[in-house]
Amino acid sequence: MKIFKYPFWVLYRIWFYILVLIPIIVLFPVLIISISREQWYPLFFRLARIWSKFILIGMGFGYKIIKEETPEPKKSYMFVANHTSMTDIMLMLVASKNPFVFVGKAELAKIPLFGFFYKRTCILVDRSSAKSRQAVFLRAQRRLKQGLSICIFPEGGVPEEHILLDAFKDGAFRLAINHQIPVVPITFYDNKKRFSYTFFSGGPGKMRAKIHKFLQTEGLGTEDTKSLNENARTVIWDELSKSIKAKKLP
Repeated sequence: MKIFKYPFWVLYRIWFYILVLIPIIVLFPVLIISISREQWYPLFFRLARIWSKFILIGMGFGYKIIKEETPEPKKSYMFVANHTSMTDIMLMLVASKNPFVFVGKAELAKIPLFGFFYKRTCILVDRSSAKSRQAVFLRAQRRLKQGLSICIFPEGGVPEEHILLDAFKDGAFRLAINHQIPVVPITFYDNKKRFSYTFFSGGPGKMRAKIHKFLQTEGLGTEDTKSLNENARTVIWDELSKSIKAKKLP
């Protein structure tokens, strides 16, 4: 029976990219204006949230954001989440009303049209280059000083399908400590099932995200980076594990 799903999966992937492009084309003049000055980034962020909702709804993803704590307006945070899908970007934008800047892979800048805006609004990193990783810190510091937040997927990429949660890199937590801003762990439960990087997989359904209680960094020093890293990972790991166990119960 699975063979009959292959045409659906092919069309579903094509439909995703159509949905990605439609709002960009329609809003192109406004988007160009919104990225012309750094201080206008909050306008771009609001447009990006509309873009995200359009895609999620168009794909048949009913999203739900669960909040143990709510970010305060006009305050900077370090958002970190597990990374499993291209839709992580969209769900993260929906989850937070606080304007934030993604730290993301430089390769995504090669995607037609999307990449044009991606490389002008996100902080790009080439993880194979020490110079690129250092530049990320400098750009992130400038954005935080402008009152924005930062979002990093600390696994450093999408882990293989069988890995529930990969080890976290230290960069996000070092930045959070340096700027004494709270770390906000976020769990994405369903994105891998709904739309993973495995081509022949996925389908419409619910997408849930949980914003956990913030991890405070006041008074912490660089020597506390590893322990903050482990605390954030444990929060997300425990939530994912609990979700899996709940599904297995009769």
